[in-house]
Amino acid sequence: MALVSKAGSSYCIRSDITRGRTRQNVAFGAVNNVEAPIVKENWVNFSSLSCKNARVAQFFPLETVGFRSKRRNSVIVAASPPTEDALIATEPLTKQDLVGYLASGCKSKEKWRIGTEHEKFGFEIKTLRPMKYEQIAELLNGISERFDWEKVMEGDKIIGLKQGKQSISLEPGGQFELSGAPLETLHQTCAEVNSHLYQVKAVAEEMGIGFLGIGFQPKLGLKDIPVMPKGRYEIMRNYMPKVGSLGLDMMFRTCTVQVNLDFSSEADMIRKFRAGLALQPIATALFANSPFTEGKPNGYLSMRSQIWTDTDKDRTGMLPFVFDDSFGFEQYVDYALDVPMYFVYRKKKYIDCTGMTFRDFMAGKLPCIPGELPNLNDWENHLTTIFPEVRLKRYLEMRGADGGPWRRLCALPAFWVGLLYDEVSLQSILDMTADWTSEEREMLRNKVPKTGLKTPFRDGLLWHIAEDVLKLAKDGLERRGFKESGFLNEVAEVVRTGVTPAEKLLELYHGKWGQSVDPVFEELLY
Repeated sequence: MALVSKAGSSYCIRSDITRGRTRQNVAFGAVNNVEAPIVKENWVNFSSLSCKNARVAQFFPLETVGFRSKRRNSVIVAASPPTEDALIATEPLTKQDLVGYLASGCKSKEKWRIGTEHEKFGFEIKTLRPMKYEQIAELLNGISERFDWEKVMEGDKIIGLKQGKQSISLEPGGQFELSGAPLETLHQTCAEVNSHLYQVKAVAEEMGIGFLGIGFQPKLGLKDIPVMPKGRYEIMRNYMPKVGSLGLDMMFRTCTVQVNLDFSSEADMIRKFRAGLALQPIATALFANSPFTEGKPNGYLSMRSQIWTDTDKDRTGMLPFVFDDSFGFEQYVDYALDVPMYFVYRKKKYIDCTGMTFRDFMAGKLPCIPGELPNLNDWENHLTTIFPEVRLKRYLEMRGADGGPWRRLCALPAFWVGLLYDEVSLQSILDMTADWTSEEREMLRNKVPKTGLKTPFRDGLLWHIAEDVLKLAKDGLERRGFKESGFLNEVAEVVRTGVTPAEKLLELYHGKWGQSVDPVFEELLY
């Protein structure tokens, strides 16, 4: 049995795991696309488990934290795409199981890693039209054969690739996503990005295909974007117009870069979650890179960020409850339980369960699969369908930045690692933002997509706060001792001038480009 200690409302699971009968070291995956370990035996010993002032120790079944057991023959798998059906639970999941799943992400500082994900638009170089699925399939097969990636299939369609702890997947409109491995340093992160871009270009250039680093499709309308053959996207496509006016734009016409970071305890998660939410509008401004829609300026610096404000209010936003004194893993579970579901995955098919909640599922009340109860695969899949500015899984995802050229793909993780993985910088951010009100955070979230660093805040501009924040990020990286602060150079130029990447593109559009967006495909070509 895995031991989870509960101290009042505080949960933690120590990540230092001793050798069990299998003679294996077992540790939890930190970042997206890390598969949970499976061990043949039914126990593993969590040594030296302690939480401050722990009063109650509760025992969770092993599968709660990612292990196979005799009681419930299930295992946590990558959520997109699900790799296999988990067997139906023989005993109902409890809310404590769901809390334990999140708490299983806790790990000691030396085990913290950096996971970077980025999306990009593929297009035909001659026509600037988006890649069709048939071209994407050819590209995926070519990368697989030339660079030894394992193919990921849905039915008879190739929809992604896996290699070690990296994966390549397709977003709804064919956006090409790399979900990177959990890595120790930003040098490794940037090398991974460069290697990926080299491999993609090696195959794509022979096909007359290029890739664009921008946050929103600059030229084409929704009707011009191909639809990928993935079952979950069909369900989302039908549901989105019922809950917001811009959800289909989010699915088919946006690209982002995000970083996934670890925490050591519930208290550490809370501090990083709050800092990440408070500063997410600054990241949105620094990386703003989506000023064009259908060939013209759209009035925003980050149209991608603006789109999230009218996608689906049930599953997006700034999560003000994270700043409540009572917040912790359990409160996030309560929130997620009431976010409407999209689907359940059974027998290699996606079943439409839109409009019902995971709380209904826990009670066996889903009309789409009457009487059936969820397993932990279902919970993990559900967590991937929640889209706040910072998202909690067994790690924290920073989700506020537009996609961009390769230097910015390295700068985004550098920004957040410097702030959140250094104790001095993290505490400085918490002190700086402690008296920001919920209304102020929401105001920044809503205004930054349009006005960027020039957004008024208190007696100055957001730009002035960004100057202080960048210094904290740089100092935090220098204290890490890996000579990583150079990765912030791309952002330092934005902070020095106060001019966002989007504003530079607009200047080119109104000047050298003669009010055409076509040159952006060359300007931001990988």
